Amino acid sequence: MSNPLEALSQAGVSVWLDDLSRERLESDSLKHLIDTHSVVGVTTNPTIFANALAQGERYLPAIRQLVAEGANVDTAIESLTTDDVRQACELFSDVFERTNGVDGRVSIEVEPALAHDSEGTIVAAKRIWEKLEKPNALIKIPATHEGLPAIAATIAAGISVNVTLIFSVERYREVMDAYLFGLEQALAEGRDLSQIHSVASFFISRLDSAIDGQLPADSPLRGRTAVANAQLAYEAFKEVFSSERAKNLLAQGANVQRPLWASTGVKDPSYPDTKYVTDLVVAGSVNTMPEATVLAMADHGVVSGDTVRANADAARAVFVSLRAEGIDIDAVFADLESDGVAKFITSWDELVATVATQMGSI
Repeated sequence: MSNPLEALSQAGVSVWLDDLSRERLESDSLKHLIDTHSVVGVTTNPTIFANALAQGERYLPAIRQLVAEGANVDTAIESLTTDDVRQACELFSDVFERTNGVDGRVSIEVEPALAHDSEGTIVAAKRIWEKLEKPNALIKIPATHEGLPAIAATIAAGISVNVTLIFSVERYREVMDAYLFGLEQALAEGRDLSQIHSVASFFISRLDSAIDGQLPADSPLRGRTAVANAQLAYEAFKEVFSSERAKNLLAQGANVQRPLWASTGVKDPSYPDTKYVTDLVVAGSVNTMPEATVLAMADHGVVSGDTVRANADAARAVFVSLRAEGIDIDAVFADLESDGVAKFITSWDELVATVATQMGSI
């Protein structure tokens, strides 16, 4: 194989890029990664779009047109971001067809200020889905307590969903339950379950950053929590989707909700830059990587088979040890969720300010 990303794909891991911009689309940068680096999907978030709009002059012609049409800032943001996602969906159409809808997916997030507003999230998800008119889009909904009924209702409406900001296995189980409930509702309404897809985005590196900060510098537990947490998440995934409830839905044409490893760029420079890829190899999963991680993996990543399935007992032992150290794991999960929502709201506010400034200068 020409590079380790092909080996990763052969091992059953879908490589998605965690980045999107008009520059990347119009320069053929994304097409190059599809053609040469096994990239079969894209994820976005408010931070990615805030950076893209702040740094990209390629948006100015569209902004001028929106100003001429009398658009307000909110309408402009939705138009600019959905245009990027729609173009990316078109670029991935061949992958989408080839994989029967499993890959070739492009995610776009509802406004993060709606993270604790179930009804507002449902309305926004339906509006964005209808505006995109692309079957290979995924609407991102955060896995907050209020997000759970929104996930179920959006799935029930036949809309494919990327559930984001999952940190704990307990919340992950609630996410899978919401997905199955949504499928049950969709089936009751006569929808074709085979056309509804979902991934559950389990955040990785942020957990190590949070836990490592509470451990001594020489602790053997440093850098082990995030991977162990994902390994236990995969165990929960296998349990839930081998249940009779799930089997009944799968028999009706439903798809499993694939686990997606998110936030896989390494934040601690002392760790290998491919750590959260090579340590999380398991068939039927997705790994969404920033470009630097994609390139690092292509250059020197090592794929040595499944690194997830056989490690659940060792993963449990990590959490036993952490609790013995006095670390309140549940509090860390809660803080990470709250902080994740807050960071995306900040990025959204920056996006609004950027677009408002650009519109005001025309």
